[in-house]
Amino acid sequence: MGKTLFEKIWDEHVIVEREDGDVLLYIDRHLTHDLHFRTFGALKAAGLSIKEPDKLFGVPDHSVPTTAKVVDDIPPGEMREAVEVLAAAADEMGFVHYDMTDDRHGIVHVVGPEQGITLPGLILVCGDSHTSTHGALGCISFGIGSTEVGHVMATQTLWQRKPKQMRINITGELGFGVSGKDVILAIIREISAAGGTGYAIEFAGSAIEKMSMEGRMTVCNMAIEAGARSGIIAPDDKTIEYCKGRPLAPAGADWDTAEAYWRTLPSDADAVYDKEVTLDGDAIAPMVTWGNSPQWALPVTEAIPDPSQESDPLVRADMEAALDYMDLKPGMAISDIKVDTVFVGACTNSRIEDMRAAAAVAKGRKAQIRTLIVPGSGIVKKQAEAEGLDKIFVEAGMEWREPGCSMCVAMNGDMLQPGERSASTSNRNFRGRQGLGSRTHLVSPAMAAAASVTGHFTDVRKLKEEN
Repeated sequence: MGKTLFEKIWDEHVIVEREDGDVLLYIDRHLTHDLHFRTFGALKAAGLSIKEPDKLFGVPDHSVPTTAKVVDDIPPGEMREAVEVLAAAADEMGFVHYDMTDDRHGIVHVVGPEQGITLPGLILVCGDSHTSTHGALGCISFGIGSTEVGHVMATQTLWQRKPKQMRINITGELGFGVSGKDVILAIIREISAAGGTGYAIEFAGSAIEKMSMEGRMTVCNMAIEAGARSGIIAPDDKTIEYCKGRPLAPAGADWDTAEAYWRTLPSDADAVYDKEVTLDGDAIAPMVTWGNSPQWALPVTEAIPDPSQESDPLVRADMEAALDYMDLKPGMAISDIKVDTVFVGACTNSRIEDMRAAAAVAKGRKAQIRTLIVPGSGIVKKQAEAEGLDKIFVEAGMEWREPGCSMCVAMNGDMLQPGERSASTSNRNFRGRQGLGSRTHLVSPAMAAAASVTGHFTDVRKLKEEN
């Protein structure tokens, strides 16, 4: 019997299997951000060191205000402590660290692929749920807890149980104005926020194959929001071209060897999945979430559903609670929802393609509401500025910020006030995610920019037709 892409990589990394089915995996590369700064002190207290420091990469992102350029710009307190301890640990323990003054710094899930830390065929972990992002490059990647972070640092291994296999096929071709963000929201709407629980999801099909690497990263980023352990996409010519020449990618004869191996990774034709789902890519439209879960999403052209039409009492109660919190009424058109703040950024949508998509809508228009544009790394920021995208945003009255997680998570100074509503390119919209009492609607960068220049949710396809 053939193997799936996931199984091929998994099997290559098994060191030993216990009687209960759990396996000890070798971990190729480990990313860590500032929120795990206490792990280093715990390791030292236990008399442990980092097993393979050359395979650990530190990136401060969650605690970094996007108005700050150096550590001293961070207000005194735990935020600054987290960033300072990470830097000090890197100096003492000898692992790579991209500090705030380094052009390569930014959000951990943007920096990894940019630097070639992320490569096909690897197992990569990070103490962050959206580590699934890296699966877009054809590797197994998943988030781990604080105890597991320390275990990987000390042993370069991790005990895991193999998940079930799901393949989600997106057929056809995505339409005008439709992005990877719309695809993953459509998928979660279809299978629910728990539909991937217990599975590793492989995304496949013609629409995925035609998608850019940035778009694939967005799709895999939100696999966790469907309940999945990880998301993965088979490496192809596009993947290999993306990886070539990256600072930590193989070179010379090693590159030839690596490429030959990567081309063996796609799932075999006779591979068996525990579950398969197919969506018609041609039917996917620009999406907007209306509730407190990514599964509560609709095409921008539709209206808020009526819970009274839902037969399942538990689902009905969930819908009613969501509408109450979001202050929305059944039958209200998505396009009638007014927005207070727009956020373009996060590990979901802060790459150069995302900046270009937002700028294409913003060009020649004016922001009607507060709008934060936050690049995912110093490299993205420099490239956007070289292309003049920053000028487009500034001339539109939008804020061009320094790299960081920003308003994705309300812990670094960027947040909504109680009752405020956002159009956000981030990945989570649960209650309070962007601040106490905040109301978050998840959208693509182009849709976020459309909300910015109109003050409400607008079908970006109409604005693009005007340009």
